[in-house]
Amino acid sequence: MSLRSPIVYLCASLFLAGCADELAPDTTTPLMPTAAVKAPKQGELGVMSYNLYVGADLDQVIGALVNADPADDFPALLNAIDVLGQTDYPSRVEAIADAIAAARPDVVGLQEVWTIAIDLRPYGVPVAIDLDFQALLQDALAARGLNYAAAASVQNTDAGPFPGIRVVDHDVILVDQDRVTVTGATGRNFAANIGPVAPGISLLRGYVAIEATIAGRSYTFVNAHLESGKSAAITGLRALQATELVSVIGSAPTVMLMGDLNDVPGSPMHQVLTAGGLVDAWSALRPGARGLTCCHAPDLS
Repeated sequence: MSLRSPIVYLCASLFLAGCADELAPDTTTPLMPTAAVKAPKQGELGVMSYNLYVGADLDQVIGALVNADPADDFPALLNAIDVLGQTDYPSRVEAIADAIAAARPDVVGLQEVWTIAIDLRPYGVPVAIDLDFQALLQDALAARGLNYAAAASVQNTDAGPFPGIRVVDHDVILVDQDRVTVTGATGRNFAANIGPVAPGISLLRGYVAIEATIAGRSYTFVNAHLESGKSAAITGLRALQATELVSVIGSAPTVMLMGDLNDVPGSPMHQVLTAGGLVDAWSALRPGARGLTCCHAPDLS
């Protein structure tokens, strides 16, 4: 197969939201530890992909909202809020910033970059949460003396099932402003999406792309979060979303596709991307090594 070079994509992310829908957790074999990383040397290119993970199983909340029994809606929401506290993004973001500081990538593709605004006090529940995942991460990076800025962003799912509750998902590309010059950027929702599933909830995924120059060389960077789920319909939907990514990449000579792609080698989605001329970086660099990052418990225990 003729390939544009170097064109790579990352086939898995560090965390998968709702990954129980995709693959059952493997309790017998521990996941491969994250490989040690180091900052790129002069003339090298560093790229990182990271799913920040909302911090709770939103599929359970959506399932409660979709079914015909309204009595389980609020309990499912309260359970998710409890797990959100356990996963504690303000603490996790410090570790994420440490990982970025250690690797010093030129470009970081982020999925599940949430803003969460919850105020249950009008319901008699003493809960008020205000989280901006991107702002907290950029503050943590700045505190480490790093100059990362958002080069592109797209808003995906915007859910407000009850008054006083709103969660909004984004995909974002961060760049090291000291080393990367961005010459073009875009962000869009996929043409193929699940769409409305319950009052106040429409499930959308999307992608962001930038044109950038690093050390005098031009690159196209694309970051995406494809739909999760193992049904035939969702498998086909992922392939359609991958087809759109291939069309976006077009004839660009040097492309890096990052993302939480929610699938495995050999799947229809994977076949679409490889047929489009992309190389699975993990398989190329570590042939035969198990690189799956799925699955984790919703509370990260």
